[in-house]
Amino acid sequence: MQEDEKPKMRKSDAEWRSKLTPEQYRITREHGTERAFTGPYLNNKEAGTYHCVSCGKPLFRSETKYDSGSGWPSFYEPVDGTAVSEHTDRSHFMTRTEVKCADCDAHLGHVFGDGPQPTGLRYCMNGTALDFEKD
Repeated sequence: MQEDEKPKMRKSDAEWRSKLTPEQYRITREHGTERAFTGPYLNNKEAGTYHCVSCGKPLFRSETKYDSGSGWPSFYEPVDGTAVSEHTDRSHFMTRTEVKCADCDAHLGHVFGDGPQPTGLRYCMNGTALDFEKD
């Protein structure tokens, strides 16, 4: 670990289960996915910050949220370079880039290269993996 890195938040399975709802646990700890067009925040237009539901880390700002038509909340960039981590995901007979919370490794969703400018990225997130705090 580099000097400026903070250690990952670690909890036992029982601790995560006691903190999260069954659906939040399934998505964030078991790499699940909510059904398209069913999760919270898909149509949220309020100004504010989206946080990790597991640990509270700020992840995305409302200014970077857009309607991708995918059925999940989508953003074109995280709040900063330390918010999320990206990992190769070879599940379901395809290769994608999984997005996790950088602090607690909660599964958030995936990132794709078909988003709007200025980044060209689409961070396709499970709304159930997020909390929202209004400005």
